[in-house]
Parts: sequence; structure tokens; C-alpha cells
Amino acid sequence: MRKKIVVGNWKMNMTFNEGKQLVDDITNELASHSSDHVLKIIAPPFIHLAALSEKIKSLKGFEVAAQNCHHLSNGAYTGEVSAAMIASTGANYVIIGHSERRLYFGENNNLLAQKVNIALANKLTPIFCIGENLVERNANQHLEAVLKQLKEALFHLSPADFSRLIIAYEPVWAIGTGVTATVHQAQGMHNYIRSEINKKYGKEVSTTISILYGGSCNAKNAKELFACIDVDGGLIGGASLIANDFAAVINSVVK
Repeated sequence: MRKKIVVGNWKMNMTFNEGKQLVDDITNELASHSSDHVLKIIAPPFIHLAALSEKIKSLKGFEVAAQNCHHLSNGAYTGEVSAAMIASTGANYVIIGHSERRLYFGENNNLLAQKVNIALANKLTPIFCIGENLVERNANQHLEAVLKQLKEALFHLSPADFSRLIIAYEPVWAIGTGVTATVHQAQGMHNYIRSEINKKYGKEVSTTISILYGGSCNAKNAKELFACIDVDGGLIGGASLIANDFAAVINSVVK
């Protein structure tokens, strides 16, 4: 059975004290509702990784992710953080390929493949983001765009390594816009991604890998999206910064 997963991506938000308070508020919101069937991953800025990793040791079903890592192991790269450094904080996951990294920092599939490799080498689980932009969607090229990302950034992996990934489908046109993919669009793309993984790696891999939806997913629409057969949870942005909203998203994941 595939893992049900909700990832909270804080992006560039939360001071150190604000982050500690938010985690306390989230756990308090979840206290009255069983969420043991959901893996809850919090992806804060780098400043929170060590403290949050220590804190979640006492919290059942919680893990910590970095939002990015460098593609090399070490060196004179001022301001960058390596996969080994992330692993040393106790974090076990890292987001790679988020559309904002692709758009604002020019990260391409070749670079992202290197990041995936070094994350896996340091025993981090990549949460790998893929998705089409509005031009590609309107030109009916969304399937080709997503397949290109899969092939160029991930399909070099062995079946064993690919099985360690979490895939996050994020329609770029729906991120931070308030526009959400329809249930039909979300399920259709998730099913397509799973079918392409099946062609490459076979049924055992394709049916066990978790594929999350990201793109203006919130407390109001999460339940409908998560009811889709191929949607295994969500990569949550803005709603993860508000404790009761994030808890509501988590509680929308059915057993």
C-alpha cells in the first residue's frame, strides 16, 4: 500500500521562534484527531532543520525536509548547503526541482538529476517536483512536458533508487495563484505519471510510489483532491503556514 503523505513547504517564511511556535500549534491542532495513517513532513528554511529534527523525535508520524540542496558534495560555494549537511541535522527528506527553483534560479533537468543523485547518496529521500506551465497546458503539451522532466531528471535511476522517491505533481499555473487543478485534471495527470513510471520500471514500482498534488491545495479543496485514486497526498505551500489550515489538510487524507 502506498504511503499517504502531506508535506508543508514553508518556503522563505518563519523566523526561528515563529517556526517553533507553528510546529507546537500544528501538533496541538492534530491532538484531537488521529493522523497516524499520514506521514507528515515539514520543510522549513535551513535555519530550522536541526532544532525541528530534534523536536519531531517525540512526535509520531512527523519528518523534516530541506527545501533544496546543492548538487556537489562540498566546496567554495558561498551560501549553499550540501546534502551531507542536511543529513547531519537529522532531516531525512529534501525537496528537489520545485517550480520556483526552476523559474527563479534556472535549475534544469540535468542539474536536478545531479541533485537527486547526491541526495540519494546521502540517504535523503528526494521529494521531486514536476509540472507544466500555463503555456504548455494551453497548448495541450502538458503530458510531453512532464514526461520530459521524468526522463531527463529521474529515469536514469535504478528501480531500487527510483522507489525511494516521492513525486510531487505541481501544475505551475496553479502555484500561489489561487487556481487549483480540477479533480479531473489532477487525477488525469497523476494517472499519466504513474503509467509512464510503469512503462519504465514496472507495476511493482509504479503502484507503490507516492505521488502528491501541489498547487493551491488547501483546507477547502484537499478532501476532494485526495479522494482521487492516484493522488496520495499533497505538497502544501501557503496553507502550511497556518496551523489549523494545515491540520485540516492532513485530516482530509482518508485511510
